[in-house]
Amino acid sequence: MRLQTIVRLRWIAVAGQTITVLAVYWGLGFQIPIIACLMVISLSGFLNIILSLQLPDEELVHTGSASNMLLYDTLQLTALLYLTGGMQNPFAFLFAVPVTVSASTQPRRVTFSIGALAFICATALAIFHLPLPWFPDQTFELPLLYVLGNWATVVLCAAFMGYYAWQIAKEADQMSVALVATESILAREHRLSALDGLAAAAAHELGTPLSTITVIAKELMRGLPKDSPLAEDAELLQSQAERCRHILSRLTSQAGASDLHFDREPLSQLLAEVVEPYRVLGREIVIEAQAQEGAELDEDSVREPVTARNPGVLYGLGNLVENAVDFAKDKVDVRARWDNDTVTVTISDDGPGLQPAVIKRLGEPFVTTRAADSGATVADGEHVGLGLGFFIAKTLLERSGAEVELKNKKAPEKGAVVELVWQRDMLDLIMAGQAAQ
Repeated sequence: MRLQTIVRLRWIAVAGQTITVLAVYWGLGFQIPIIACLMVISLSGFLNIILSLQLPDEELVHTGSASNMLLYDTLQLTALLYLTGGMQNPFAFLFAVPVTVSASTQPRRVTFSIGALAFICATALAIFHLPLPWFPDQTFELPLLYVLGNWATVVLCAAFMGYYAWQIAKEADQMSVALVATESILAREHRLSALDGLAAAAAHELGTPLSTITVIAKELMRGLPKDSPLAEDAELLQSQAERCRHILSRLTSQAGASDLHFDREPLSQLLAEVVEPYRVLGREIVIEAQAQEGAELDEDSVREPVTARNPGVLYGLGNLVENAVDFAKDKVDVRARWDNDTVTVTISDDGPGLQPAVIKRLGEPFVTTRAADSGATVADGEHVGLGLGFFIAKTLLERSGAEVELKNKKAPEKGAVVELVWQRDMLDLIMAGQAAQ
């Protein structure tokens, strides 16, 4: 918490203690050790002045310093109560203040230590203290049972108020974290919506040059001998141009124009469909789909999940596979595992892996590893990338209910790993139907 908060609270305590002591001594005429009481109060004021002069008001006090200050406040209150009747003093209830302040701002271990000190001090004051201030020539001694009741009240109130303040602070922190997460999701969705218009514009603008590339590729294939080393390149050029035309046609097609979007298919078949366009790029792609080994599966969970051909999932998985193929040295593994509750899809390659500094940020727009990992530059004529593809893929997959995790393989193996985890009833149509029933 801020130093200003502690200083202000302590000034309030100093003012209240000073007014109370002077009112009791001068107003009521009670006999109290006025000099000793004012010296204890002055010590807090002197400490406040030193803190205000040495540190700026906006300084954030670390846990250790805040703990020491709250411990001092507890001891200062103990000294003042010792001089004025101990647990017989009605102001003994103020023991709950340092505990409550700590519970609302500090870790639990600090609050426990301050609470333990308050408990020890309250117990000691129930036994050791100077007489309760009273009128001259009169004595006022409360029964021991009443003093024990005061002690129990102070201890229980400090514990209850401390726990209550800690619970409120915890819920406030959770709400703050949830708000930040919600704002992040809304910002991500806004950026994705903004890209929809760019995708439509790109699809329209790229139609003409792709048609030209397709025509030239066909003319090259006709003019080259079949045994020419360039024939294979020309064929690859034409196939990739056709693939681009197919992608653009999907972007410009009307939603719901084809019932294929709603067809059911096993998870392995969906993965095969995703992987198929990238097998021509010269990397071995291995697909494995089976139930989780060693898991205790019920009869319904043993079977392979059946999922819908969700365009967002297809695009997201396709983008991840494409990235893996781009960076792989020889092989890409696509593995699907499932148990009673979850479906996990892992896409890994044997490339250089991800830079640790990029892993946490990858998935945000304009954050990419292509230039750094592939060594490509714009001058090389290679694809450098803006990071938008992975951003869109990650957003669409998370929208489908997947949890996306990026990591590298454990040494000595090299390569990047993308792990996707769905709750099974969110991906498996049969499980979803059973859950609805």
